[in-house]
Amino acid sequence: MAVLPRVQPRAWLERLRSRAEAGSGRGTGGSGLAAVVRKEFADHVSGWRMLILVALLVVTGLGSLYTAAQTIRDAVGLTAAIPEFVFLRLFTGGSPQLPPLTAFVTFLAPLLGIALGFDAVCGEQNRRTLSRILAQPIHRDAVINGKFLAGVLAIVITLTALLAGVGALGLLMLGVPPTGDEALRLVAYGVLTTIYVAFWLALAILFSVVFRQAATSALASISVWLFFSAFWDMLVNLAAGDDPVGLGLWLSRISPSYLYSEAIVTLLNPLVRTLGPVTLEQVLGALEGVLPVGQSLVLVWPQTVGLVALTAVCFAISYILFMRREIRA
Repeated sequence: MAVLPRVQPRAWLERLRSRAEAGSGRGTGGSGLAAVVRKEFADHVSGWRMLILVALLVVTGLGSLYTAAQTIRDAVGLTAAIPEFVFLRLFTGGSPQLPPLTAFVTFLAPLLGIALGFDAVCGEQNRRTLSRILAQPIHRDAVINGKFLAGVLAIVITLTALLAGVGALGLLMLGVPPTGDEALRLVAYGVLTTIYVAFWLALAILFSVVFRQAATSALASISVWLFFSAFWDMLVNLAAGDDPVGLGLWLSRISPSYLYSEAIVTLLNPLVRTLGPVTLEQVLGALEGVLPVGQSLVLVWPQTVGLVALTAVCFAISYILFMRREIRA
């Protein structure tokens, strides 16, 4: 196997300086943000971490797609009719042996954001390149902003490719194209998933600013992910006690994973009409039928705002800490 030549720090810094001067101009008031985004994005898409995580998502996506397609075919064979919203069932359908694609994305997608951000700042410090970057015609805020934007761009491309690939294979297996309502719901699902993964990216960048070692930053990020993914529900059940619907529901919504799960269930299942406790009068007065896509978006608006707010808070804290940090050569 051929060994790739190692890029020397001096050559890398010269290339970054040329990109910054070409993209922003030394005398035009540019910040060098475009140069940082291009460099970080190139590192993300060519790194082994990205390739391993994408391969893991692809394998789980193909397994979930095959299980969902088999379930849909069995249902069609029994009833001799195409189920309603059959294309959405490719993403939400599962079996006792294998969960649906949405469950895998909920559990594994945060690792993508963590992998892209856990060494964003501390890795540069350990390689002693951060002070050299700031010595170039690049503003300090362009460094932290460029790392976050490059991570978001990599997340958007990865999730778009995953959803498009699953949809294309599902179309070939079933031969049923998505309706306009289903297409809009899948687009909304992709946007919401991007926001969800961007939160974990912002959290990982925050830990990379707080801690000096990349291993400590990665451990802190993974600990938060495991806490909310595996242990938070048990703590909520213990704290809620005899009030699992009222207090338990609000405690569960502190978790970003629960907010995301609530939102995707509503988006990908048009039969869901409410996300909170329902009284008997509301049940008797409700109309049967599916919920239009616009009403589903209104229903998940609080969860979406909550995820955006969490992402903004994490990135704002990391931004402030990074701007105030003393960086020496």
